Amino acid sequence: MKNLYQGLKISSTLYNSIIFCSIFLGIVILFSILSAPPVFAEVFIPQNEYLAYFDLQEVYTVVGNVKNENNFGVIPTITVSVIDDKTIFSKTIKHVPLGPKEEIPFKIKFPEILGKTPKLIPAEISFKEINKREIKIDILYDETLIKNPDGSLTGRFQNTGENTVFFPKIFAVVHGYEKVLDIVQNIEFIEKIEPGEIKEFSMFPDPSVLDDVFYYSCFAPVDTTVVPITTKKNDGDFDFRYDSGAWYYGAKFNEKGDTLTIRGYNSYPLETYANFEFPPITGNEEFDVTVNDEPIDFIQSLDEMGYWHVAFTVDPTSQGVVKISGFEKGLPEKLPKVPEWIKLSADWWATGQISDTEFLEGIDFLFEKGIIFVAGKEITTEQNWKIPSWYQKPVSWWFEDKISDDDFLNSIENLVERKIIII
Repeated sequence: MKNLYQGLKISSTLYNSIIFCSIFLGIVILFSILSAPPVFAEVFIPQNEYLAYFDLQEVYTVVGNVKNENNFGVIPTITVSVIDDKTIFSKTIKHVPLGPKEEIPFKIKFPEILGKTPKLIPAEISFKEINKREIKIDILYDETLIKNPDGSLTGRFQNTGENTVFFPKIFAVVHGYEKVLDIVQNIEFIEKIEPGEIKEFSMFPDPSVLDDVFYYSCFAPVDTTVVPITTKKNDGDFDFRYDSGAWYYGAKFNEKGDTLTIRGYNSYPLETYANFEFPPITGNEEFDVTVNDEPIDFIQSLDEMGYWHVAFTVDPTSQGVVKISGFEKGLPEKLPKVPEWIKLSADWWATGQISDTEFLEGIDFLFEKGIIFVAGKEITTEQNWKIPSWYQKPVSWWFEDKISDDDFLNSIENLVERKIIII
């Protein structure tokens, strides 16, 4: 009986969280209609879902929830500023693609802030319009979705679409009895989820707020999320990103520029992961990783966009200095907008070595990544994909560098918009 009662109580709490999100969204939409010009929708952060606190490690932490009320997808860019003893600290993140009528939480930490009474300034948001496909991931609202006595949450989600989703992640808003407490994400590294497959996930708010957790709401599935970092390397800026259930800061290269040092900590009492993404310099990098000068196991791989990934597990309730060595000297050249594998497949198609469908899978990848965009583009099945044979000539020019990447991308957008190419 105790477990049954607990399940009923949890279901009621989750039901209330769904109602809360629905009512709040309805109020926001009504307010937008009454107070804003009717032609324009919004990308915004609700005031009651934008806050800051000092975490368990006394690091000033800002959390918020971005909502997209437009009828099109966007990539939001968020700038958060904090005043600390008359000094303004600002950080900007380019978030993951956000679909129409969707929301995505974010969390930014400011280890530079040392004062006890910093002032959080309203965030600035800009966005780029993209063609964002819906991520077919559903949270299973059943007896397995449980808020545990320690304030954490465990549950399951399912891929209800027809395509494999890589690197899925679930965000949520954590509420206390009277206010929002934190923004959280699942702490497991999930490489992919196949159509129909069900995966388990768990969420753990910062331990400093655990005792006050009442319920979770506004679950938001995404297929990737990263934190951008810029540091100095060989007299220039080196941009890289990471995805992790832990937090990393203070990135710095040594004088040679071949070793990156970064501090990290995992405040959660559960094992999590870290996945660092680096632009290649020569493409021949061979990395080594240590934590507090002790070698650790890691995986090095190259993704479809040509970026290096260095991934490893992070121990529960741990902190330390991570050193990643093996970088080539100098700075990376700007990577082309279009991955080399797509350019190669274009040549194969133009010379009759692969089918229309195989070539257009690469073009569809460019739409998925927001590299090209056509308003109102509809999703079609592979059987409907087609491309005229006369387009082989321009594709050959592109492969031979007779036209630029931008010229090629513009031509694809134009042909899809005019429905000469169906994808």
